[in-house]
Amino acid sequence: MISSGCEPSKDILELQQINASLVDGFAKKERFYESEIKILKEQIRLLQDKLFGRKSEKIKSDSDERQLLLFDETAEDTILGSDIEDTVEVPSYKRKKRGRRPLPADLPRIEVIHDLSDKEKICFCGCRKSCIGEEVSEQLDIIPARMQVIRNIRLKYVCKNCEGVENDEPAVSIAPVPAQLIPKSIATPGLLAHVLTAKFVDALPFYRQEKQFMRLGVDLSRATMCNWVMKVAEKCKPLLNILHDEILAGPLINIDETTLKVLNEPERRSKSYMWIFRGGARGRPSLIYKYNASRAGDVAASYLRGYKGYVQTDGYSGYDFLDRWDGIHHIACWAHVRRKFVDVTKASSKKKRGHADKALTVIKKLYRIEKNARALELTPEELYAERQEKALPILESFRVWLNQKSIQTPPKGLLGKAISYAINQWDRLVRYTEQGFTKPDNNDAENAIRPFVVGRKNWLFSGNPEGAKASAALFSLIETAKANELEPYHYLRYLFERLPVAETTEDYKFLLPQYLSPEQLKLNS
Repeated sequence: MISSGCEPSKDILELQQINASLVDGFAKKERFYESEIKILKEQIRLLQDKLFGRKSEKIKSDSDERQLLLFDETAEDTILGSDIEDTVEVPSYKRKKRGRRPLPADLPRIEVIHDLSDKEKICFCGCRKSCIGEEVSEQLDIIPARMQVIRNIRLKYVCKNCEGVENDEPAVSIAPVPAQLIPKSIATPGLLAHVLTAKFVDALPFYRQEKQFMRLGVDLSRATMCNWVMKVAEKCKPLLNILHDEILAGPLINIDETTLKVLNEPERRSKSYMWIFRGGARGRPSLIYKYNASRAGDVAASYLRGYKGYVQTDGYSGYDFLDRWDGIHHIACWAHVRRKFVDVTKASSKKKRGHADKALTVIKKLYRIEKNARALELTPEELYAERQEKALPILESFRVWLNQKSIQTPPKGLLGKAISYAINQWDRLVRYTEQGFTKPDNNDAENAIRPFVVGRKNWLFSGNPEGAKASAALFSLIETAKANELEPYHYLRYLFERLPVAETTEDYKFLLPQYLSPEQLKLNS
């Protein structure tokens, strides 16, 4: 019923309240939908960039950063530590001369003399011209691969007088069979080294190598080569055990993992995993690849049992157990933090990516400290002091900025996720400053696993778990050789020539790449 006074009736008030609540509900839904649309547009732009954009995560130059911040200077610049002096004097260097590099001096030279004809050597005056010098230019030639057969001839002897009857000796004496890595095989150490280098260094599948050998006139099937890989990996097990001990004896271990398809996996998993463990003494790195059907943290826990020291990983939750283990200091990876902020810049318009750019500028300052330290060739002790003096203030300012922005930023957006990731990983992220032998990122492990990923794109899968384990063993030795600056083919040939006669632990130990030098391999070749 409507009242006759000036005051609105109760029914009208109720209608107004209902209308206001409906308007408020529609407004909330509209804001929610706008937020969802914004997040979806971010994801679409990021996906488009991953499909069609540049893969580089390189941060802009200093001039670009100054231009970016020119019209966006706020009080947070001070929070981020922009007033910290970030210039360092580095040693001067000589710029390399442009132009064609000289050909290696140790390559054999074949001289081809180009001379004038007898007629051209006669001057127009009738006299014979005299040679006053020469001009030399060099070209690079190649001799295609050539197969050869090594015939092992074992001479036999017999005593024609007694024929061994009187002394109960064998009638015929013959030279012993040379020690072979694969007994009764046609493969020499050189052929095995060639096949394995092509497979695990050059990512050349066996079926392609089979075709190459056919062009050289040799019928060598892929099944035979697979069989050789399995047998060589079995012979190398003592080396892998020593590599494991070398890694656990070092002060730092880097861990990473990647997917692997195994066809005849007993548990019929869609994905299996290849793990990488990198560690060892400083200056003598050791790498172990380990196949496992699971990505669970138990794989890393089993490998690290008994270890005390620093372990660096990415933010995968399977590594969370490391924070609870006594004697282990868990370090996170700044490259992963940077990657998430880079994704924000790729998915946002130029006007809306300012916060991500500022975070990337701070991360760049941290990496500039590391770059200058390498240029100055600082010792671990000096680098530790440098980080305490310069990196810690930047990190503290960045932490304050992240905490402020986490309150102001929607958590579901890419920027909110990047900020949350950095905050959740913070205690691990700052731990690299506790020592001078650590690094801010886990790139050593990621770079070590990249050759496996490149190979996987070519040969796509492993046939069975035994094949995956054999691949892991050979990748371990080859990548350890590369990390110690040894040429893989020459190392494998050196190893396969000496492995059949190794007996003691010391014999095996001194066949590892970290105990060899390039000069030793050159002398062997």
